Amino acid sequence: MKLPNGPKTPSFIQTLKFILNPLSMLDNCAKRYGDIFTLNLKSRVVFISNPQALQQILTNDKTDFSVPSEGNKAFEPLMGKHSVIMASGNAHRRQRQLLMPAFHGDRMRCYGDTINQVTSEIMNSWEVGQNFDVRFGMQATTMRVIMQAVFGIYEGDRAVELEKLLGSILEAGGSSPINAAFMIFPILQRDLGAKSHWGNFLRQKERIHQLLNEEIEERRAKPDDSRTDVLSMLMAARDENGEAMTNAELRDELITLLFAGHETTATALTWALYWIHKLPEVREKLLAELDCLDENSDFNTINKLPYLNAVCNETLRIYPVAILLFQRKVETPVSLCGYDFEPGTLLYGSIYLVHQREDLYPEPKKFKPERFLERQFSPYEFIPFGGGARRCIGMAFAQFEMKLILTKILTSLQLDLIDSGEVKPKRRGLVTGPNRSIQMVVKGKRVVESRSLETVG
Repeated sequence: MKLPNGPKTPSFIQTLKFILNPLSMLDNCAKRYGDIFTLNLKSRVVFISNPQALQQILTNDKTDFSVPSEGNKAFEPLMGKHSVIMASGNAHRRQRQLLMPAFHGDRMRCYGDTINQVTSEIMNSWEVGQNFDVRFGMQATTMRVIMQAVFGIYEGDRAVELEKLLGSILEAGGSSPINAAFMIFPILQRDLGAKSHWGNFLRQKERIHQLLNEEIEERRAKPDDSRTDVLSMLMAARDENGEAMTNAELRDELITLLFAGHETTATALTWALYWIHKLPEVREKLLAELDCLDENSDFNTINKLPYLNAVCNETLRIYPVAILLFQRKVETPVSLCGYDFEPGTLLYGSIYLVHQREDLYPEPKKFKPERFLERQFSPYEFIPFGGGARRCIGMAFAQFEMKLILTKILTSLQLDLIDSGEVKPKRRGLVTGPNRSIQMVVKGKRVVESRSLETVG
C-alpha cells in the first residue's frame, strides 16, 4: 500500500517539529502536498483536510473506522484511564449515554445564573485604569464556572484547595511544548521525587483524586435531589443495566470535563476579546447588537444573537484550540482522496487545515465574522468541536458559556487593548493558544440601559 507523500526527514525531526510548532508544519505540508499527506510521528499517520473525505470518515465512525485508545494515550495522565476520551467501543457508548443528559440544551438555563455571577465576580476584581492579563482572567472565570456548574463545589477549604490544585496540574500538564513532551513520551514519565516535574505532577493528581473521592462519598452519604450540578446528575445516572458510575469513573469524567471545558473555553474567550478590540468595526457592530438587549432578555435570547454567534464561530475557526480530530484507524479497506487504505492505517483529520481552506474561507487569515452570516457551513467544513461519534459532549455548554461571558463583559465594561500588535497561535501543551500575553485595561463602565458610557476615574 502506497501512502500519500510527505516530508522525508527522520521521524524524530518530524516529531520534534510537530511538538514545537505544529501549525507551521501543517501549513507548510498543506502548501506542498495538498489535502492529504503523511507524517512520520513515532509511526506513520495520514493527515486529511478534505471535507468530503472527513464526511466519509465521520459518518462511518462505527464501521469502516475506529478510534484506537492508544491514539489518545497522551491524554491519559491528565484525564485517567476511565475517561470517555480513553474509552472505545461499548464502553465509550455507555459513558457518552451517561454524560449526555447533563449537557442537553434544556439544562443550559440551570447554568446561566452561575456563569453570569462568576463573570461578575471576576470583573469586579479588575480595577479601572489598571492592566490585566486577559488569559488569566478568562482562566479564572472558566475554572470557577466548572467548579460550581460541573463539580457543584462553591466554597470552603476543599473548594479552595481543589481549585488551586486543578489550576496547577493543568499548567503542569499542558502549558508549553516541553510539558506536552512529558505527556507524549512515556519515557519521560519518571517519578524522581516531589521536586521533579513528573513527581510533583503525580502527587498533585493523587491529592486531587483524594479530594474528589471525599466529595463523592459525602454526596453518596447525604443525597440531595435539589442539586443541579453535573456531578450530582452523573451520580444519579444509570446505564441500560441499571448500573451507576464508580467513584473512579466519576472522578476521571470530572477531570476530563475540566480539561475539555476550562483551558479550551478560556483560550477561545481570550482570542475573542483580542479580535473584538483589535478590530473597531467588529466591536461596534457587536455592541450595537448587544445594546438592543433589555432587562427582560433571557439567556436563550443571548444564545441566538446572530452577530454574537458569528463572532464566536469565527474565533473558533481562525485559530481552533484543538487542531486535530481524534485519531482514527482504518478497519475495512477504504478509498480516500484517491488513495486506497488497508486496515490498520492511522488517520488524523486536521481541524486547523480545514478552517484555513481558501475555497471555504476566502482570506482565511483575516478575522471576518460576516462569513458565518453569509453562508451555512457543513459539519465537515466547520468542526471546532470535532465530529462523528467523538464530537465534544460539552459543545452546547461551551458555546453558551462563551456567549454569556462575552455579553456580560462587553455590556458592563469599556476595555482597550494595551498593545494591538499581532498575536499568533502557538502550542500550549496538548492544545494551542496565543503566543504572548494579551493585556487589556478597563477604561470605564458601560451603562447599557441608557445607551451611554460612564467613564470612571
